[in-house]
Amino acid sequence: MKNIVVLVSGGGTNLQALIDAQGRGEIKNGYISTVISSNPNAYALERAEKNGINTLIIRRRDYDSFDSYDSALTELLQSVGADVVVLAGFMTILGKKVIKAFENRIINIHPALIPSFCGEGYYGLKVHEEALKKGVKVTGATAHFVNEICDGGPIIIQKAVEVKNGDTPEILQKRVMEQAEWKILPKAVALFCEDKIKVIGNKTEIIE
Repeated sequence: MKNIVVLVSGGGTNLQALIDAQGRGEIKNGYISTVISSNPNAYALERAEKNGINTLIIRRRDYDSFDSYDSALTELLQSVGADVVVLAGFMTILGKKVIKAFENRIINIHPALIPSFCGEGYYGLKVHEEALKKGVKVTGATAHFVNEICDGGPIIIQKAVEVKNGDTPEILQKRVMEQAEWKILPKAVALFCEDKIKVIGNKTEIIE
């Protein structure tokens, strides 16, 4: 059984999707052992506690340098025995140490079809605002491994979502979450736990 550790900062809707998928038996060879938050007031912590999941806090501002924070987060993840780290709305940048220590073992969900509307500064409503501004007819979400390039790691799964007339960024954000993010993030984690993701360079192959 692989030990899944989830990093959060806010409401934790993607965390809830993972918890629900685990409850339905969809994550066959893994379990969520720990939720780590950068924000002590994150509602995601309540979600974890309601489901008997251990919670920890690590705040960037408690460290005098980014390097010391990077080291502390790496050590914390190693101390809880993380096999896979899932970013579920974690709003703090990851450093080189943690990315290297968990190479191809950190999974992120991005609310667009990478390489569109991604990279530095593209998070939250901004992603959907830019998609609507560009007039795309299809958007979606991408589950991918994390590397040192923002939103640049190997793509695991993508799911398309239709853009509709009259969409606002908020309406589109909700549709992308419901139709894509909450489905493909648990699926990507399940595939990882079953050793069904093969990384070749900056691409992945899903082993059927």
